[in-house]
Amino acid sequence: MRSNMVFFFVLLLFLVELSGGQNKTEVNVGVVTDVGTLYSNISMRCINLSLADFYASRPDFKTRLVVNVRDSRRDVVSAAAATFELIKKKQVKAILGPWSSMQAHFLIEIGQKFRVPVVSYSATSPFLNSLRSPYYFRATYEDASQVNAVRAIIKLFGWREVVPVYMDNNFGEGIMPRLADALQKINVRIPYRSVIDSDATDDEISLELHKMMNMPTRVFIVHMYPSLAARVFIKAKDIGLMTPGYVWILTNGVIDNLRSINETSIEAMEGVLGVKTYIRNSKDLNNFKSRWRKRFPHMELNVYGLWAYDATTALALAIEEVGTNNLTSSYTDPGENLFEFEALGSSQYGLKLLHTLSRVHFEGLAGELLFVNGQLQSSVFEIVNVVNAGARSIGFWTEEKNLVKKLDHKPPNMGALSTWKDHLKNIIWPRDPSYVPKGWEIPLKGKRLHIGVPKRAGFTNLVEVTRDSSTNIIKATGFCIDFFEAVIKEMDYVVSYEFSSFEKLNGEPAGNYDELVQQVYLMNYDAVVGDTTILANRSKYVDFTLPFIKSGVGLIVPIKDQVKRTSMSFLMPLTWNLWITSFFFFFLIGFTVWVIEHRVNPDFRGPANYQASTIFWFAFSTMVFAPKERVFSFGARVLVITWYFIVLVLTQSYTASLASLLTSQQLHPTITNIDSLLQTGEKVGYQRTSFILEKLKEKGFSNSRLVPFDTAEECHELLQNGNAAAFLELPYSRLFLGQYCNKYKMVEEPFKVDGFGFVFPIRSPLVADVSRAILKVAESPKAMELEGAWFKKKDRSCPDPDISPDPNPSFTSRQLGVDSFWLLFLIAFVMCLITLGRFTVCFLWKTNVNDMWQEFQQPDKDSYINKVEKCPCSSSRHMPENNSQAANQMNNY
Repeated sequence: MRSNMVFFFVLLLFLVELSGGQNKTEVNVGVVTDVGTLYSNISMRCINLSLADFYASRPDFKTRLVVNVRDSRRDVVSAAAATFELIKKKQVKAILGPWSSMQAHFLIEIGQKFRVPVVSYSATSPFLNSLRSPYYFRATYEDASQVNAVRAIIKLFGWREVVPVYMDNNFGEGIMPRLADALQKINVRIPYRSVIDSDATDDEISLELHKMMNMPTRVFIVHMYPSLAARVFIKAKDIGLMTPGYVWILTNGVIDNLRSINETSIEAMEGVLGVKTYIRNSKDLNNFKSRWRKRFPHMELNVYGLWAYDATTALALAIEEVGTNNLTSSYTDPGENLFEFEALGSSQYGLKLLHTLSRVHFEGLAGELLFVNGQLQSSVFEIVNVVNAGARSIGFWTEEKNLVKKLDHKPPNMGALSTWKDHLKNIIWPRDPSYVPKGWEIPLKGKRLHIGVPKRAGFTNLVEVTRDSSTNIIKATGFCIDFFEAVIKEMDYVVSYEFSSFEKLNGEPAGNYDELVQQVYLMNYDAVVGDTTILANRSKYVDFTLPFIKSGVGLIVPIKDQVKRTSMSFLMPLTWNLWITSFFFFFLIGFTVWVIEHRVNPDFRGPANYQASTIFWFAFSTMVFAPKERVFSFGARVLVITWYFIVLVLTQSYTASLASLLTSQQLHPTITNIDSLLQTGEKVGYQRTSFILEKLKEKGFSNSRLVPFDTAEECHELLQNGNAAAFLELPYSRLFLGQYCNKYKMVEEPFKVDGFGFVFPIRSPLVADVSRAILKVAESPKAMELEGAWFKKKDRSCPDPDISPDPNPSFTSRQLGVDSFWLLFLIAFVMCLITLGRFTVCFLWKTNVNDMWQEFQQPDKDSYINKVEKCPCSSSRHMPENNSQAANQMNNY
């Protein structure tokens, strides 16, 4: 086989030389490759065709490249030895190859030392960039150029974890740093890296794939040689890693050489996505492919062959431009020892060739060839889907447009709610064309989430853990447990779990909640479900879901009735000013009515003591009933009607205030806020396992003032025994006030926290899914149903617990004063003045100034009232007519 290849190359070079004539200058170039391999055969054919085409189209060129092939034997040392031989014996002016990146690493260093440019068409490892050699030209795309396309695919589907699967060599590891950086920009985690040796046995591959199967991550990025990838996918299909839910993304290292893989392996890749090097179609490319198929019908052309073709063209152009001067190298003969570096000297021709190669620019078969910092620049990749033993194009990635179905399409509007179908064509996924993988699932093989649940001594409405003594099975109940189970039912996939009680060996609660959360960080639990408060210091070690119930810290204090009920409580509804004012107006009204009615109404005449008693009797009797004394004059009637209305308002107000005072409790807190509590120096209670202890210490409470409790009953006993207050989180406060509603009150919320959340390891994909499910449950009637079931009042006489602090808890009830009725009193006073004023004016008009009192004592003979017959209730009804003695007696009386 090797002899046939050499014969073919010699024959081809002979034809080239024959067509060029005898006046052409030969320039030696070296090719270091793995002779006899398929990819080497393809590349060498493309190199020779490139020279033939180049000089056939440019017969006037003065130089002719002479290719000197050396076998690297798939070995780094052999490749280095072949390079030294080419430089020593053939005095080559440039080297094409080698195939692998590890071989290229040594060749680049040699080329740097002896100023011999190395042009690679297949070494793609980004590690080669670290050499920073100006004598290295990469006529291919480096592997890291495709990581942005891979990132775009992962971002489009929202996958949050990926596992790279790569070879344990320079080619496989080279892409990893850039891939990790690209994924970190979109907050995608790499929980595990699957490294497979290039010489791994089938058993070793199976063992690694089983590790991947037992992990929750379902997105794998494969970067390896096609031969190893073929073996991996056959095993993956046999094990069950090519089922619905799995995502495989191949780099161009596999996709570009897909046709070199056997049909069985390609069938195992059904549904895999891939990033393929995009080669734009052109007339020259189609002609070349047509010639290739005619000459080599049993050999598939690949992109590396096209790059070898273009790299050879670029080298030929550069050498022609440099010319034939200084072709002789100043190499000294190191003898038989090819590894005596210093003895070889350096090429005087290489520096000129370096600058010329840097300026080469043309449109090749594989696209535009222009070296930027010694490398080709990639801007487009094709996204393919392996279907029916082939790669079907589903879209493209470009730096400007991101992911699009066709290159001439405008990118979708990212401001709209676009889906992956707006960016890519239909995708056939492994085993199920319609099932879009979520990228993360609970591992198979019956593994369940191991969930820790706190063992509580009190407030078991939230969480309660019991253990069946016969079966030793843990049973968890409570609001938090029921809410979690409702959330799991809303998940898009099945989550299997089992509860484990966080307790000591004797069944007692084990530690505080910080220690419970730490168990997730230590990977003893997969999650924690319970009344776990979301705190900043805890979030450093674990991830919390969205809160499923509001929380905070409430200040609970005793309340007492501030009203002292005594034998004089009936006086408390009104102020003393109002009492005195009311009595004054009673007398004023009675006196005014007596003055007006005295001369016209017999009921208001008689002895002095009788008239005085009538004044008070008439005035005060208006509070409860109509007096028996009739009022005849118009002014007196208007005044009495006005006073009746005022008395009605006064009595009704007094009655309402007194009833409220005697029958209702005016309960007020003993402490109004945490600052006043700090000043008193009294002891306070706090929940034993809660974070509240540290908060209180930060606030300034000393250890001697802090008393722990576990249950609502202990808290009640603590407050009854003289402790000033207690601090509880809001959900516990709600339960506590529902049990002791008439004895305690929440007056302040001194500490704010986010709420209760479920705990998962940092970056667990379950956090986002569970949080979305929490929102679904919270917006459904199920949330109110659970709250009604678990926060029901233990004391049926209690109203619904109010956990909102009172903005003004220290108010006192207000007594009724003059300021509430001053307008009514003013009206009464004005009416009295008007009535008395009218009576006085009329009386003085008719009466002599000298005998006014005597005249006032006599009935008004001119009054119309005295001329009419009195009603039967009047005392005059019983007086004998024309009986002067009886009349005198009556007057005397």
